[in-house]
Amino acid sequence: MLNLPNLFSISRVVLLLPFIHFLRQEDYGWAFAILVLAGLTDAADGAMARLLHQRTVLGAYLDPAADKVLMTCSYIALSSFGLLPWWLTLLVIGRDGVIVLGVLFLRLLSRPVEARPSLTSKATTCLQIATIAAPLFSLSLYPSSWLTPGLTVATAAGTVISGMQYIGRGIQTLRKGAVESSHPGR
Repeated sequence: MLNLPNLFSISRVVLLLPFIHFLRQEDYGWAFAILVLAGLTDAADGAMARLLHQRTVLGAYLDPAADKVLMTCSYIALSSFGLLPWWLTLLVIGRDGVIVLGVLFLRLLSRPVEARPSLTSKATTCLQIATIAAPLFSLSLYPSSWLTPGLTVATAAGTVISGMQYIGRGIQTLRKGAVESSHPGR
């Protein structure tokens, strides 16, 4: 069912068009404003779904999918325009790819998949978002020579650490399943 919270999720993806347009025009202030607006729609869709009792199956998939599309496209766009290094973009996208492949592999083996993000993963997501905003903020509102490089290093470290945590969880799930299948009836 398409409701107001789901429309906010969809709007995050649609906001990529003006975001990329303003990046292309080197109008970093407007690109930053669009990014902030996208962040507000992320906060609004969840809050509205809870307050209006409009949680839907579509929304449960649409919200995180919109977040990932926004994050992935933002990293690619910022790297394409030389505002973030490509190695960071590939690291961020690669980590998500490894997680998705791991989940698919575990499901293929009929293993239970724990969808709960770790504290490190949540902190990494915050760093990844801040890293998207940093060059735009520095180029439009407050010139800074350390903000983007500092967040780039922190985001890379968090991405690697949280990625290793997810891989560790996947290995534990595989081992647990192997033990249970070798001892049926326990």
